[in-house]
Amino acid sequence: MPVSRSQSQPHMLSGAEIRQKFLSFYADRGHKVLPSASLIPEDPTVLLTIAGMLPFKPIFLGQRQADYERATSAQKCIRTNDIENVGRTARHHTFFEMLGNFSFGDYFKEQAIAWAWELSTQVFGLSPHQVVVSVFEEDDEAFAIWRDQIGIAAHRIIRMGAADNFWAAGPTGPCGPCSELYYDFYPEQGDEAIDLEDDSRFIEFYNLVFMQYNRDSEGTLTPLQNQNIDTGLGLERMAQILQKKPNNYETDLIFPIIQAAAAIADLDYTQADESAQVSLKVIGDHVRAVTHLIADGVKASNEERGYVLRRLIRRVVRHGRLLGIEQPFTVKVAEAAIDLMAAAYPNLKEREVAIKAELEREEKRFLETLDRGEKLLAETIAQAMATQQSQISGADAFILYDTYGFPVELTEEIAAEQGLGVDLASYQAEMAQQKARSRAAHETIDLTVQGSLDKLAEHVHSTEFLGYSASAAETQVEAVLVAGKAVEQAKTGTMVQVVLSQTPFYAESGGQIGDRGYLSGDNLLIRVEDVKKEGDIFVHFGRVERGQVGIGDRVSAQIDRACRRRAQANHTATHLLQAALKKIVDSSISQAGSLVDFDRLRFDFNCPRALTAEDLQQIEEQVNTWIAEGHQADVVILPIDDAKARGAVAMFGEKYGDEVRVIDFPGVSMELCGGTHVSNTAEIGAFKITSESGISAGVRRIEAVAGPAVLDYLNLRDQVVRELSDRFKAKPEELPERIANLQAELKSAHKAIDTLKSELAQAKSAQLVSDAKSLGDFKVLVSALEGVDAEALKGAAERLLQKLGEGAVVLGSVPEADKVSLVAAFSPAVVKKGLQAGKFIGAIAKLCGGGGGGRPNLAQAGGRQPEKLEEALAIASQQLLEALAP
Repeated sequence: MPVSRSQSQPHMLSGAEIRQKFLSFYADRGHKVLPSASLIPEDPTVLLTIAGMLPFKPIFLGQRQADYERATSAQKCIRTNDIENVGRTARHHTFFEMLGNFSFGDYFKEQAIAWAWELSTQVFGLSPHQVVVSVFEEDDEAFAIWRDQIGIAAHRIIRMGAADNFWAAGPTGPCGPCSELYYDFYPEQGDEAIDLEDDSRFIEFYNLVFMQYNRDSEGTLTPLQNQNIDTGLGLERMAQILQKKPNNYETDLIFPIIQAAAAIADLDYTQADESAQVSLKVIGDHVRAVTHLIADGVKASNEERGYVLRRLIRRVVRHGRLLGIEQPFTVKVAEAAIDLMAAAYPNLKEREVAIKAELEREEKRFLETLDRGEKLLAETIAQAMATQQSQISGADAFILYDTYGFPVELTEEIAAEQGLGVDLASYQAEMAQQKARSRAAHETIDLTVQGSLDKLAEHVHSTEFLGYSASAAETQVEAVLVAGKAVEQAKTGTMVQVVLSQTPFYAESGGQIGDRGYLSGDNLLIRVEDVKKEGDIFVHFGRVERGQVGIGDRVSAQIDRACRRRAQANHTATHLLQAALKKIVDSSISQAGSLVDFDRLRFDFNCPRALTAEDLQQIEEQVNTWIAEGHQADVVILPIDDAKARGAVAMFGEKYGDEVRVIDFPGVSMELCGGTHVSNTAEIGAFKITSESGISAGVRRIEAVAGPAVLDYLNLRDQVVRELSDRFKAKPEELPERIANLQAELKSAHKAIDTLKSELAQAKSAQLVSDAKSLGDFKVLVSALEGVDAEALKGAAERLLQKLGEGAVVLGSVPEADKVSLVAAFSPAVVKKGLQAGKFIGAIAKLCGGGGGGRPNLAQAGGRQPEKLEEALAIASQQLLEALAP
């Protein structure tokens, strides 16, 4: 495959097109397309998902067998190790997407290199003469493949050391050499001195890892029996190349978010100075990160992932302040990020309310202390500089963290802008002393449930589960915990966790919720609300309703049969649903997650496209047909290899033992499953799909109800339809048209109202011209316009300034209760005298309990104290008259 001398041009592709073309390229070559894993990894040794290969780490380490030999994915990742470079370099990010193709003992170097080259030059259209590759200095095999089979000139294949081109999971274990592809932005500079560390000329965009060795404790490398391929192509970097942008931030993957932030700051990114552009880039990057973190379930805190989230949000807020944004703004920027990324990650839309709520709460909390913290830090920095110190003391940094919520990294960043460091050693010492004080303030420390069980494991036997065949059992109490702490007894009214020697209660696992029910004995009653498994120990969570419970007590354990029947119906329905999806939509569909509750079910599955209304109707009809046919369940325990040989469906990522439980409805569905099920599909009664949506790239979600929950669902909707019919005086079938007509009328009315508001604002503002005060060559107009919204107020100020000529216009309004809108428009001559509209109106807005800012000639602000507007406008008038007096 020699390199052609013809020049090809990079294809101008959107970020979404790059992602899809990558996945399609490898799907066409036998790779299973997998969805992005959560940013919260299964691997307990890693805080966040930092690479595309992380979800496959157990496979690479030989801890788990893959169900396929080839895979490809677009993985969302977060790294904060070099956060200080975000926004300052062309390509550093906290959030990024890694496109990867993986081989688990299938193809190796030759094929991986050939496909990487084909994808880069033919699919993405990169010129072969603008691609340089690197190989590990001892990897003669990879060097030869690039030179002899691909046709790259030897001087454009750069040998590099282990630090750059040898990958390892750790000190021991699987490892191997890498080969990286770089794009050359300036090939006209020639090949005489290729320096891949020159990131102004070269950008690494694709990394191929050849895992071919195992390293033992003495450092000896032994060839692996199965050689694996792990690759990563940076989506943002490829977008920069193909879209011909100077940096990743100006690609369509990030720039719309930057524009949203710039609009709030009343800035034009292209005209902004370097420091403002850096702040806008930081906001654009970090907002992508925080929306995904919150969507995946992370909440802001001072620990682990929560601390990462809090730190990123606070950096966003601070960089907003540097741009002159005084009011809360993160939610508005997050809306732009969600709209931009929802097509690839639909769970952002589904979690939009939670994302906004977390951002609003965290931003408000930080803003409450930010002013005081910034003032104290500024004083600390000034004092350090005045006394010619080179760093801020650890004690001062700790006060900022402990009292004002300033992450020490933020203090470091602000101090560094003034050429100062932070004494981190003494800061850590202060932190350690605080923790010691905290420990001393408590006589005892409550253990978590898991911690207590770990301590009890030597004395508590594994719980024997009887629930497949029994709904009640006489059993013995093995352990009692209160607030996670092991106790001898618990009395009436206490919330407890009880461990039994045997139990009929199903513990939450495999997506199925835990059983509910009762534990009873002599004058004892415990209402069990949930059951969870910790290893092989079942923990029953409940409340002592009567009497007391202690270790060694004999109790009767009784599940709530009605709840169990509902769970069984919903769980079996998920099996039928998966079978229907495979039959009607695509036989390659596989489960990506599930929830089986008493009142509903949720089924996530890998699927390359959205389902149509016709698809959903056919699926629903097929499931209900199988229910009506009354298929009998056949439940058997088999060796796992025998079960798979029979065609039993296993869930990727689920851990199975040597023997597995198989739920078989012959001719319909056969799956490996430890959950509880109906004995005949007819027991389900009915099945109804309630929604279908996408939750991430390549993953869809169906929510449904089955069994008695279907009647609940239909009764609720029937009630709603009846109420709407009564309210609109229409038959049920007439409701859609009636509502559509009302929506059209409402839209028309809103449009008319907006027009009237604009006309009213113009009429009111026209009357104000005569109120302007003359000050030599300037005219000053400060006034209130009643009931005018912010946009109309801005337009009025601009028109008035045009009529006045050189001068200043400040207008205020109360568009709605508890809200103040302010705007300032200054002519060029006023700005030359040193007055800036942004700073001026921001200070006036503070008098009304708000803030704001903008450009020197035009700026808007707001507040929440309408009663202060008259006083604020009077002060604004006085300040302008004094500043512009001849």
